[in-house]
Amino acid sequence: MKELTFETLIAVFEEMFGAGLFWAMVVAALVITGAWIYVLIRDRSLGMRQFLIAQLFMPLGAVLAVWFVMVMTDSRLVDIGGPVDLVVVLGIAAMGAVGAAVLVYTVERLFLHRATSA
Repeated sequence: MKELTFETLIAVFEEMFGAGLFWAMVVAALVITGAWIYVLIRDRSLGMRQFLIAQLFMPLGAVLAVWFVMVMTDSRLVDIGGPVDLVVVLGIAAMGAVGAAVLVYTVERLFLHRATSA
């Protein structure tokens, strides 16, 4: 592999997770992101209480993301071999944390938040 292209990344992720699971994760991410954007446009502001609760779920999201990738790749944390591996694991954790916060905030605002009439 002489250069890293978008098509190469897609092929690697399909090989790691399987084509069905990878594309299901892509669709889920797009649906959740779309719902989050809808909530932001609908409410025209962030609900600070819900945002704080969503942030409390970030560590759980980070741990679950790293665990999921470790299970899918049949790896363990002791297999981390160098700085690049550590950066990748930290990136996975960061994406899991942000994803968990977006998911929790969106669910809270869509389904659990009672609209206040002024």
